[in-house]
Amino acid sequence: MNTTAAPSVSNSERSSLIRLYLSRGVLAIAWAIAFSAAHDTLDAIAVTLLVAYPLIDAVSSLIDFLAVPRGAERRVTALNGALSTVIAIALGVAGTTGGAAAVLGVFGVWAVLSGAAQLVVGLRRRGPTLGKQWPTLISGGLSFLVGATYVAQATGDSPSLDVLAIYATGGGIFFIAQAALLAWKHTTR
Repeated sequence: MNTTAAPSVSNSERSSLIRLYLSRGVLAIAWAIAFSAAHDTLDAIAVTLLVAYPLIDAVSSLIDFLAVPRGAERRVTALNGALSTVIAIALGVAGTTGGAAAVLGVFGVWAVLSGAAQLVVGLRRRGPTLGKQWPTLISGGLSFLVGATYVAQATGDSPSLDVLAIYATGGGIFFIAQAALLAWKHTTR
């Protein structure tokens, strides 16, 4: 894996990433609040929210892909966007036909794969123009580990979807932290 410094990024590209990370973080936290209130039964509202969460990631990946027109991490970002779209469909199917265990398993697989993608993007974007990327790296690593835990919990006796709101809240906080770090780095240049 190439961990060399990221290519130079324009002020416009950096500003786009700051807005994207901030928006993505706020959306994740809002989703967590809504899902906490709706997940007790896998009704239409809960399933719609389940489908929406990876679609937020898919759209964010597309915006990220377009915001930074160069860099080796773009392929990973595009792949993550496609994966998130497929997972949104899978969560819709799991939520309507499979129950909590199926939802938790699908969500866990997605968390593992998207966490790995986030780690790669964070490693490739390290350097003088986009900073250390520690919030992205921590978030990606935690997503990977927590996703594996969700997959294991899905095979247990009583899987719970309560953990998904906690996952989204944590991710939201790390995206907001990454936006703040990029903004701070931009103002100190």
